[in-house]
Amino acid sequence: MKIDILSLFPEMFEGVLHTSILKKAKEKGKVDYDVVNFREFAEGKHHTVDDYPYGGGAGMVLKPQPIFDAVEHVKETAKSKAQRVILMCPQGERYTQQKAEELAKEEHLIFICGHYEGYDERIREHIVTDEISIGDYVLTGGELGAMVVVDSVVRLLPDVLGNEDSPVLDSFSSGLLEHPQYTRPADFRGMKVPEVLTSGNHKLIDEWRDKQSLKRTWERRPDLLETYSLTAQQRKWLKEWEK
Repeated sequence: MKIDILSLFPEMFEGVLHTSILKKAKEKGKVDYDVVNFREFAEGKHHTVDDYPYGGGAGMVLKPQPIFDAVEHVKETAKSKAQRVILMCPQGERYTQQKAEELAKEEHLIFICGHYEGYDERIREHIVTDEISIGDYVLTGGELGAMVVVDSVVRLLPDVLGNEDSPVLDSFSSGLLEHPQYTRPADFRGMKVPEVLTSGNHKLIDEWRDKQSLKRTWERRPDLLETYSLTAQQRKWLKEWEK
C-alpha cells in the first residue's frame, strides 16, 4: 500500500510513522509513506494557502489551488491507477473499524489534513472520495485524525501483525467488544484468572470468550447490538442478564 499525506505540518508525522507497527510495516515492504507539504504547491511569492471566506465570517479558508495541484502531483507520480482521496473533516462520516477494513483493501490512500476554518467547497466536490471524522469534536487540524486512520488501516494489512488472528479478534471487528484478557501469573495478590482459561478445554474457552464479549458490549456499548445478528445462545444470555 502507498499512503500519501498532505499537510502543512509534515514534521508532526515523523515520530508516528517511524515507530512501532507503522515502522515495522514499512520495513517489511507492506506500506510506503510520503508526507507532502502542500504549501510548496501554492502559487505566488508568499505561497499563501488560505484566504478570507466569501460572504464574510470568522477564520480563514484553505484555497483550492494548492490542494488540487498537490493531489494531482501525487496521483501522477503513483504507480497505482486507483486512489482513495480522504478528507479529514469533522463533517465527515464517523470512523469505524468497518471503514478501516474497507480502506485496508486499497492500494493507494491520499489524506488531506486541513487547518484554519475549513476547506473551499470545490475541494470536496471534485477531488475527494471520502470524508472522515474520528469523533464528534473539533481538532486544530486534520493531522491527528489522519494518524489515527493510518494506524488502524496499516495494522490490518497482511503479515503486519505477528499473529494473523490479532486483527480479527479486535474489538469492533466481530461487531462486539473484545472479551477480557489475562496473562501470567494465574494468581496475582489473590486475584485469580478464571479457571476456564487454564482448563485446556478450547470449546469451553471459546464459549466463555463469546459470552464475555457479548456481556461487555451489552454493558458498555449496547448500541452495537442494535445491528448485530445474535445467535440463539446469545439471545438466551441477554435475557438472563436483563432479568
